[in-house]
Amino acid sequence: MSMLAPTTIAIVKSTAPILEAHGETLTRHFYSRMFAHNPEVMPLFNRANQTAGAQQRALAAAITAYAANIDNLEVLGGAVELIAQKHASLMIKPEHYPIVGENLLASIREVLGAGATDEVIDAWAQAYGFLADILTGREKQIYRENAQRPGGWEGFKAFRVDRKVRESANITSFYLVPAAGDGTLPLFRPGQYTTVRVPTADGSTTMRNYSLSDKPGQPWLRISVKREEGPEADLPSGYVSNFLHDRVDVGGEIALAPPCGEFFLDVTEKHPRQLVLLAAGIGITPILSMLLTALEAMPERDIVLIHGSLHEDVQAFKPTLDELARSHPRLSVHYRYSDPQRTDPARSGNASTGLIDAALIESFVPERDADYYFCGPQPFMINIYHELLTWGIPPGQVHFEFFGPRQSLQSRPAPADAPKAG
Repeated sequence: MSMLAPTTIAIVKSTAPILEAHGETLTRHFYSRMFAHNPEVMPLFNRANQTAGAQQRALAAAITAYAANIDNLEVLGGAVELIAQKHASLMIKPEHYPIVGENLLASIREVLGAGATDEVIDAWAQAYGFLADILTGREKQIYRENAQRPGGWEGFKAFRVDRKVRESANITSFYLVPAAGDGTLPLFRPGQYTTVRVPTADGSTTMRNYSLSDKPGQPWLRISVKREEGPEADLPSGYVSNFLHDRVDVGGEIALAPPCGEFFLDVTEKHPRQLVLLAAGIGITPILSMLLTALEAMPERDIVLIHGSLHEDVQAFKPTLDELARSHPRLSVHYRYSDPQRTDPARSGNASTGLIDAALIESFVPERDADYYFCGPQPFMINIYHELLTWGIPPGQVHFEFFGPRQSLQSRPAPADAPKAG
């Protein structure tokens, strides 16, 4: 893989301001063009995110960041790993990259007009090819690692629902075992996700990522799915979650991809710092996997878990967490409920009303020096990220699963935008 020429780097970098200004227009045009010219790739994309504009915003942010940092790609290392893991979870292969590249370059030319000179298009073609080589190389490694791991596989594999357990008013767990009867399962990293593929009414398929909510080493893979609601133009928002809740029963089969994801707890790291696990709503799923693993692999470590929910009716795994707190003296569990009208903190000595904020976290971690893992709705994530940034917590001690453009983390929402986790 050859490096980019200095002139190419300079040209691409010079386009960053215009891409920042017109990024979403460009990416909307790109997706529309690609789906019209290459409809075969549509099942690889989340149509709900397309309709909501999330996919377009995420791609616009990624393109702008790539252009702005093309002379210092080391700063994008984390983003490259995140993209490669996501691509591997969706079975993106090398043959898909030319399709994306052709449509992206055509959209740059069509949207930017006179600004898209032959020189600019040629520079972006080289830059895209360079990035594609990096991603396909890493994705090839991920595919190989997943296939060679004991119990691993490549592609989608049929799994049977062994148990279906209602965890709350809107969350159900699915215990999944290989349909072929081979009980061997890969030792995934706690915090990772799997990809579920289901059929759609038009004869196609659609996919969603779901965190694995149990610890590695069990004779099943467990996903815990929140029923999502809301309309969408061509595929109902929450289609997959409702499909799983309503149409997949015990004995039914679904297709799973191997576990992927760069958000995980590394149990090989041994140090005395507290482990702080923060979750809001359905964000508890990867956090619970981490907690169950840490309690076994790090019995000497002090652990704090704070789970924010709207109220107890929609809170998953409370009995599990209560039992873990009773049986592990080094574990502190606290519940934060944001709907005081439907919450009675007096029923439990480890609950309060409000939102998860710096004051609550500091009451459990007065020294602040800890390893933080957090997952939940975007406003919750942004607030926690900025609190830890304000505290000066080193980046190596801050870990999160963020759904959406990472650039969104940079703008803190006003208090009125604070989340009410469901």
